[in-house]
Amino acid sequence: MLQPGKPAPAFTLPDADMQTVSLAAYRGKKNVVLYFYPRDGTPSCTLQAVEFSDHEDQFNKHDCIILGVSRDDCLTHASFRDKNGVSIALLSDLEGEVCRLYGVLQEKEIEGQRRECLVRSTFVIDKKGVLRHVAYGVNPRGQAAEVFEVVRKLKA
Repeated sequence: MLQPGKPAPAFTLPDADMQTVSLAAYRGKKNVVLYFYPRDGTPSCTLQAVEFSDHEDQFNKHDCIILGVSRDDCLTHASFRDKNGVSIALLSDLEGEVCRLYGVLQEKEIEGQRRECLVRSTFVIDKKGVLRHVAYGVNPRGQAAEVFEVVRKLKA
């Protein structure tokens, strides 16, 4: 598992519009809230994405962008975004490479079979590319407000 104070693993992923998003593009410019969620369209994932979208302006005022990541494809992300009025960027990690870099995939036994499951997790990365907040197994309800408090305390 990753620890605060360490450099955030670099990544480049496509968003819902199939545009490439790279963590490096925000270095020196924006703080980043990077959150991982299991699947588009589930009640908890929808709640979390909508809450982050509803508070996006507050995050922007603190030079912060919000990026959501799941293993859904870009078209699924676009449909989910459009159906639920989600305004934040949703990134597709089909192969789970970035999920593995951030330690959010765990093997679980479901109905007698071993499966890789994504653990809902949130990271706050400062403008220097350093992890400032790391939380695995988060509750989606109220997550945006909780993470905003972390972002608010970051120095510009």
